[in-house]
Amino acid sequence: MNKKLNHPQINFGKTGVLIINLGTPDSTSWFDIRKYLKEFLSDKRVIEVNPIIWQIILNVFILNLRPSKTAKAYKEIWMKDENISPLLYYTQKQSEKISNLISSENLIVDFAMRYGNPSIKSKISKLHQLGCENLVILPLYPQYAAATTATVCDEVYRTLMNMRWQPSLKIIPHYESDPLYIDAIVNSLNKKITEINWKPDLIVASYHGIPKKYFDQGDPYHCYCHKTSRLISEKFNSVKIITTFQSRFGPQEWLKPYTDKTFELLPKEGKKNILVICPGFSSDCVETLEEISIQGKESFIVSGGENFEMVPCLNDSDDHINLLKSLIQKSV
Repeated sequence: MNKKLNHPQINFGKTGVLIINLGTPDSTSWFDIRKYLKEFLSDKRVIEVNPIIWQIILNVFILNLRPSKTAKAYKEIWMKDENISPLLYYTQKQSEKISNLISSENLIVDFAMRYGNPSIKSKISKLHQLGCENLVILPLYPQYAAATTATVCDEVYRTLMNMRWQPSLKIIPHYESDPLYIDAIVNSLNKKITEINWKPDLIVASYHGIPKKYFDQGDPYHCYCHKTSRLISEKFNSVKIITTFQSRFGPQEWLKPYTDKTFELLPKEGKKNILVICPGFSSDCVETLEEISIQGKESFIVSGGENFEMVPCLNDSDDHINLLKSLIQKSV
């Protein structure tokens, strides 16, 4: 007689959808900021220099000096009632709203962060335990770059490499030209226009920058950003839109024109009333709320500007949720 195996109960037959954004520190404390920066700046996709030399620079200099400055920026935009960053708040809201629209007994929607918490590894493990044999990954970066979308994929692959029973995997690609995405940006511009009592001379579309060296080596990010700006301009042609790049780090040349330098120059060129959009950011975060809305505005006004407004990111707006829902439904 065959001995009956006491096989553990296993959940199976479900599909898990994981939307993934960049990440955030757990708090504004020096130690949490340092921990977050260490993980982020140790990513070889983000910093492509000799790893031995970089680790010395990172651990001896940057991680002792930069956390204080970064903590100050986060304190400016931290959501005190919720005690979380705006990026985490809006990503969680996006996940909840998508889930309310499309989740079922066999379809589970959740979110993770590439750096910090909740980690990709922890959320894939959770979905696996819930019985997800199929995994759909949506990196929340409209414009592909190796330092954003590709590093999300790297971390997903590393997690799956350690799993005995791997799920099937589908990764939703960049969506820089998706009509729903372009319409959502245009709608947000039109909404902001109705809220202000002045006419903008110019609209600045500011994207996160990358080192020019990455572009020279074949990264398509620069082209995707300009494609997005062009498509927005075709539907919103009443005010000229220019493309700039922000958030540069270190001494090397990054994609130009630089957003901060542009803010200083525009008033001298007679452009004293501007709107700023950040199409590459799916949620408002320290780069939009502090770097643009606070530092950027101050620089523009000091340089002779008169009116400056930033259009909020798409966040958890209905247009954005419909876009993300559409991207997911095409892949499940």
